Amino acid sequence: MKVVAVKLDAQAWADVEAGTEALLENWRVAPGDSVAAGQVLGSAVLVKSTLELTAPVAGRVARIEVAREATFGRGATLAWIEAAD
Repeated sequence: MKVVAVKLDAQAWADVEAGTEALLENWRVAPGDSVAAGQVLGSAVLVKSTLELTAPVAGRVARIEVAREATFGRGATLAWIEAAD
């Protein structure tokens, strides 16, 4: 089974100073939930901008790596989705 990482889009980090962290504002899903490709999974705040986190593939949320209200850096894996066949 293919497992795909959920990350904040690399473009969101363009022009952001190195070492800056984002805040995971909330999750709209939990482990075990089925999701569609492109579905909003939650939101993060980066340099005073709220950004949606979307599912890169359809499948099932396998694991959440970054808890609500925790901070994370550029390239961090926020969650894992087991891709649907």
